Amino acid sequence: MRGRIIVGLDPGSVIMGFGIIQEAKVGNAIKLIEHGVFQLKKFKDHMLRMRHIYVHMMALLQKHAPDEVAIESIFYGANVQSMLKLGRAQGVAIAAALACEIPVTEYAPRKVKQAVTGNGNASKEQVATMVGHLLNLSTLSNFLDASDALAIALCHSQQRLSSPVKPKSWSQFVAAHPNRKLPSC
Repeated sequence: MRGRIIVGLDPGSVIMGFGIIQEAKVGNAIKLIEHGVFQLKKFKDHMLRMRHIYVHMMALLQKHAPDEVAIESIFYGANVQSMLKLGRAQGVAIAAALACEIPVTEYAPRKVKQAVTGNGNASKEQVATMVGHLLNLSTLSNFLDASDALAIALCHSQQRLSSPVKPKSWSQFVAAHPNRKLPSC
């Protein structure tokens, strides 16, 4: 049985980065499977860009059959139209994953930077350097969007592996914590 495959996505309405990693079945080793970008600039119509994202996401998901998708959340921007387009691109990518019944987790840019570099204010270049170091790569891509997507996948792997298993019900929680007392009000 293979280790978990995680797709990381750096959403964009002009360039969308993707990075795919595989966790080792045993141990903490991470293997790079693929990374790159969807070039959307050649499509002048915004709706054609959304179609391109969906079609290429479906092909990527079918090719690699990932266990999970991690995507960067949209950060606040001054240009409302840009934010709307970015949100649509993110939504289309999420819809493709959900159509394939793949769970999606969203991460704030600051959390991704903190997880990968130890600094929530790291530059894109610092993130790319650390991603290259973590995955033993000399060069990642001509696009920082691909290294950002790999950072998102690495962040998700780190969060998933470091967080305790969450009980699915209160009865499971109580069974797992028999000595825990209810707080007094």
